[in-house]
Amino acid sequence: MSIYVAAVTRCFEAWNATDADALAKAVAVAWSEEGTYTDPLADVRGHDEIAAVIRGAQEQFPGFEFRPAGDVDGNHHIARFRWELVSTADGSAPVAGSDVVTLAEDGRITSVLGFLDRLPQA
Repeated sequence: MSIYVAAVTRCFEAWNATDADALAKAVAVAWSEEGTYTDPLADVRGHDEIAAVIRGAQEQFPGFEFRPAGDVDGNHHIARFRWELVSTADGSAPVAGSDVVTLAEDGRITSVLGFLDRLPQA
């Protein structure tokens, strides 16, 4: 497994961790201490703020999980990937996006720049 795939895998584990302790641990494993997460709805820094954004998404979309939508591409400690937010009940995916991440030397994420490519109809 490449460092890029490993980092993105840990990122998905954090986004899908629903227990508070598991979420805190997964965020710490995936992100560096001063790691950032930025998308159109959030701009946060540090483990606690990243975990809060994840909890907010989980509360907004109960019964959904984040899944990769294609392969991870990476070079020079930068990776990009696509994802979908998928209903575990019926497989629908009302939200999709793409992210670009930078990695520290230890393979943890130092920044995520996220883009929302598909949103639910209002």
